[in-house]
Amino acid sequence: MPRWRLLRPGYLGTEADRATFRTLHTATQMTSELRTGLTRTSAERCVRHLTRLLGAPAIAVTDTTEALAWHGRGQAHAALVSPLAERCAAEGTTAVRVHRDFDCAQPGCALRQAIVAPLTVEDTVVGTLMAFTPTASAGLVRATDELARWVSGQLELAELDVARTSRMEAEVRALRAQISPHFVYNVLTTIASFVRTDPDRARGLIMEFADFTRHSFQRAGSYTTLEDELRSIERYLSLEQARFGDRLSVLLRIAPEVLGVSIPVLSLQPLVENGVRHGLAGKDAPGTVTIVAEDNDYEAVITIEDDGVGEDPERVRRALAGDESMESIGLGNVDERLRSAYGDEYGLVVETAPGAGTKVTVRVPKFAAGVRG
Repeated sequence: MPRWRLLRPGYLGTEADRATFRTLHTATQMTSELRTGLTRTSAERCVRHLTRLLGAPAIAVTDTTEALAWHGRGQAHAALVSPLAERCAAEGTTAVRVHRDFDCAQPGCALRQAIVAPLTVEDTVVGTLMAFTPTASAGLVRATDELARWVSGQLELAELDVARTSRMEAEVRALRAQISPHFVYNVLTTIASFVRTDPDRARGLIMEFADFTRHSFQRAGSYTTLEDELRSIERYLSLEQARFGDRLSVLLRIAPEVLGVSIPVLSLQPLVENGVRHGLAGKDAPGTVTIVAEDNDYEAVITIEDDGVGEDPERVRRALAGDESMESIGLGNVDERLRSAYGDEYGLVVETAPGAGTKVTVRVPKFAAGVRG
């Protein structure tokens, strides 16, 4: 018969298992700090963990000219690392430096050697990891080099995060620039038509237009909540209803559970504008725009549907591919930003055909790393 042994609470196996756990735990603690980039603050918060991982008497993290953080013995050496950092930046390789390369002029100094490993981003040295020790063993040299490579990987991810954010902000600026001058002209013309016949209606539309443009051009970040986006869409539709009158009907069905979900800013409004501009504006009979937001387990599913004139699927495909000759308001822009934020599986799904109207489906996870409205 098999023999079973009860393990005490918190048992992590052998000493090797526990060492592995400690290493992973330490690396996890550093990850969030390093993903902010190589700064004095991130270096100061990580250097203690780096010392623990390498087990060296002293560790320094530098940029290419000076120390950003020091931990361990011989604090005075922090002022002497500039030549080591500059030489590493020029050579770009891990090397062992002897005491005369960073002479502290202290008799009997125990830190006789320094292992200097480059921290790189896209093959450019941005800083160094230095391990100071009495004797640089082959094992410590290799460990320092490998740890510097891991840190470099985290710094590259930080650069990608910054680049992604910058790209998304640029795409939002481009989308804002596409807000149709014809729409602005039509709104102002509609408001002017009510000034004499219905002054109260005109004042209300002016306020709606002011709130709509404030939301469309705000610079509060790359993300907003579904609730805020829908509020702006309601303002837009109220302005269009004033223009189209009984020709435009709007149906909204929104599950309250998804109102707080974060989404890229201006990711739904252009789809609604497309529904009105391309779907209903060219239709002789009255039309309807339907907006539905549903709770689907770990996702929110939003559909924007019109019963307008529809579109050639090939033209939609070209618009999603970013063909600027298409007149679609930011369809490719929205699709690209959704994929950048959540992954390729979260791109737009468009169902349309000439004379059959258009339905656009947007799926977004309720929670995603780095996405906060």
